[in-house]
Amino acid sequence: MGKDLKLNELEKKLVDLLSEGLPLVERPYQALAEWVGASEEEVLEALKGLLEKKVIRRVAALIRHNLSGYAGNAMVAWKVPEERVEEVGRALAAKPFVTHCYLRRTYPDWPYNLYTMIHAETEEACRKLVEETARELSLSEYEILFTEKEIVRRTRRYFS
Repeated sequence: MGKDLKLNELEKKLVDLLSEGLPLVERPYQALAEWVGASEEEVLEALKGLLEKKVIRRVAALIRHNLSGYAGNAMVAWKVPEERVEEVGRALAAKPFVTHCYLRRTYPDWPYNLYTMIHAETEEACRKLVEETARELSLSEYEILFTEKEIVRRTRRYFS
């Protein structure tokens, strides 16, 4: 979120509430409206504004992949030439098995600059996806860091 972006109080409350998830009721936006002291229409307009400002990307279900049969979960650290970062980043982010794609700084003893989270049913399937993707994108240097144990997973409240 840019420093120039100003959110009103309703938008801030909605961002915090949505980080906890939608209420599982027949009319979730009406429930949100009651919690924030607004009408359902005001909530829907505020959400549309948050989408347009790119503060939120979408309202969607999040799946706990480790509890839903996906045992092959890995962060892959890729060494990507600087001039290819945008192209490769877009290609990786478009893959259905990639949930996160980030550019980070490198260090003399750690040359990897692009990071993805990749999910598959097994570690073997995950490794195969990584190898196929590396061949497809002509990337020869990467490290696969499989998840051993999830220690904590929580949402962040930004404005409360």
